[in-house]
Amino acid sequence: MANGDLPDELADVLAGIQRLIRRRLRPGLPGPRLRGAEVELLRLVANRPGIRVSAAAQELYLAGNSVSTLVNQLSGTGYLRRETDPADRRSALLFPTPAARSRLHDWETRRSALVREQLESLPEADRAALEAALPALRQLARNLHQQTEGP
Repeated sequence: MANGDLPDELADVLAGIQRLIRRRLRPGLPGPRLRGAEVELLRLVANRPGIRVSAAAQELYLAGNSVSTLVNQLSGTGYLRRETDPADRRSALLFPTPAARSRLHDWETRRSALVREQLESLPEADRAALEAALPALRQLARNLHQQTEGP
């Protein structure tokens, strides 16, 4: 592969893997179908209960009104609970509901099983290559995150 092809091929492969994982897991999930941005917001709120809408928008690199729309949708489906911030009555704090935690746990369990099954079907050399690539992929993710954050 020519060095110039690596960026495009890597981006395509990573996006394709993520898309295929979502497609494989979607049929067995209970409740309404969640879009990628909704799942990202739920995962963020589950990891940081009490996060403000504005902080969630910044963390997800989305416009505040986009996150507000997602919050309204997820609150309507019973996956998010919104509370007024006692320190700033104009702001809302976000909390996952038990239904959201259960759905995320189910999704993460099923995702781990799916990826484990697929990895086990690969030859040992391919598994070793993927494991060896993880530090570089993590650094690439950190670099992208830092660049998005700016100086």
